Amino acid sequence: QACTYPCQCPSQPLHCPAGTSHVLDACGCCKVCARQLGELCSLQKPCDHHKGLYCDFSKIHRGSGICLAHEGATCDLLGRIYRNGESFQPTCKLQCICMDGAIGCIPLCSEDLRLPSPECPNPRRVKVREKCCEEWVCEEGSEENRLETAMAVFREDPAQKPELNNLQENCLVQTTEWSACSKSCGMGISARVTNNNPQCRLEKETQLCMIRPCDFSMEKTKKGKKCVRTLRPRQSVRFELSGCSSSRSYRPKFCGSCTDGRCCVPYVTSTVEVEFHCPEGDFFQRKMMFIKMCSCHSDCPRDNDIFLATHHRRMVGDHV
Repeated sequence: QACTYPCQCPSQPLHCPAGTSHVLDACGCCKVCARQLGELCSLQKPCDHHKGLYCDFSKIHRGSGICLAHEGATCDLLGRIYRNGESFQPTCKLQCICMDGAIGCIPLCSEDLRLPSPECPNPRRVKVREKCCEEWVCEEGSEENRLETAMAVFREDPAQKPELNNLQENCLVQTTEWSACSKSCGMGISARVTNNNPQCRLEKETQLCMIRPCDFSMEKTKKGKKCVRTLRPRQSVRFELSGCSSSRSYRPKFCGSCTDGRCCVPYVTSTVEVEFHCPEGDFFQRKMMFIKMCSCHSDCPRDNDIFLATHHRRMVGDHV
């Protein structure tokens, strides 16, 4: 179909299956759901290039082709072989993809955190019949328990009980420390719980973090020293996230390494809003941790990589 300008795109938001990219059509106008491996494709219905797929028009049928993957290593999961670029669901709770020998998965069930609040003093997750994902239910507690829950979050005022319609004024802000970064190198995630919001409700929030790049060359330790605490790249760098890059460049501090088996981790940090721009023209903002000072100790956090398998490691049962 010929392109028409100015662009006219649907007003309704785009809803695609889990794990499917939003990509621009051939006119560069509207976002569409990317076609997956083995599906029919065209210029207006492009393949998911984020997964290394392309539209093969060698067997053209009415202007359509078939999405194929560029050559790459296959994936072995519990004895079953998946092709490069193939999406699959090992369980109803996970959507996975094989990317050149590595398996990456995203959860299909929400892992949101719900802590006690005045309107829901005893939340718990329950298994619902004929549904894969657990759901939150609020168990009714006694009035005494409700008041104890409320007073733990709101200012104590013997003359007045906290009013639900006046939450912000009575709210006592409570915020935990940020958790350790989920990855020891490369982009990871750190989380904390806070009630600093209009509803004064304890919620989980996350920020991006990078202790050090995975390909960062470490400086040699000085004579008599066993650790290099903080490092700064010689040139400015742009952060990469899901194929998108930060709109501006930074010279962040990174944590170094130790020669005596200890690990070097952030000690003093700050949080900054970083804007990312994507090849398709989209942009978004994410909170990101910036390191001010690092410390070295023996209580090392475990690495928690999103990829469940690599070329050199076979995954057995980790997805359950």
